[in-house]
Amino acid sequence: MPSRKTVLLLHRVLWLLFAAQALASVAFDPPYPYWAGWLPALAAAAVGTGLFVTARRRVASAPRATIEVGPPVAGRWSALNSPADRTPSHGTHQYAQTYAIDIVEEDEERPRPAFARLWPLVRGNRDFPAFDAPLLAVADATVVHAEDGQRDHLSRNSLPALVYLMLIESAVRALAGARRVTGNHLVLDLGDGTYAMYAHLRRGSLAVRPGDRVVAGQEVARCGNSGNSTEPHVHFQLMDGPDLETARGIPFTWRGIGVPANGETFTASGHPAAA
Repeated sequence: MPSRKTVLLLHRVLWLLFAAQALASVAFDPPYPYWAGWLPALAAAAVGTGLFVTARRRVASAPRATIEVGPPVAGRWSALNSPADRTPSHGTHQYAQTYAIDIVEEDEERPRPAFARLWPLVRGNRDFPAFDAPLLAVADATVVHAEDGQRDHLSRNSLPALVYLMLIESAVRALAGARRVTGNHLVLDLGDGTYAMYAHLRRGSLAVRPGDRVVAGQEVARCGNSGNSTEPHVHFQLMDGPDLETARGIPFTWRGIGVPANGETFTASGHPAAA
């Protein structure tokens, strides 16, 4: 039986083949019937359905107890796409996102820009309080993966920009694989088969590298807007392996906070090491 990573690669190749022949058919008449051009897309959809069903079975077959860790930030934040409201929280089990959460910083003196219907189309990252906020180790851990070379793009928090993100940018990133979806990201080994992943880090902000030991509350990176992101925010999740392509999500709770629901604002005091 082929591995999950092999099937994921096949899924992306089929979509790429469909896209390539669709673009080529604009300039050239394909040497095959029109209906045949849809075969890669139909095959990709079938493989994708199989992946989704398999992912649900994997989550159900090996449930993990909720792990308590410290919060990955300090200050006043609010939750989006929270597993307190639904699982999978991001609508998919892919990339171990079953229990993932997004959080954005709230600043009364400098509020987050509101979602725009038409204008401004995009905003600079420094308009958002979360940009460049310190990210903290949620426990004593070992760094197993760390990258911060991808750029921080402009926001996608207007209706036209969101449509572009959902219909074009997200599809391209999904075809390119997990690292283009998560953007700059960091994976910590917490021990006992538990790993913490932070996504959408700011370019060039890593304070650690693979192999480093960190303590709870230590600054490890800064919040950014890289990867598949609408605005600067923190994407956090626990998982049972270091590889996003094959890992499964693990439910978490933040010490002293719990799991904030969508729209819920919370204050994290950080950790002793952060103070």
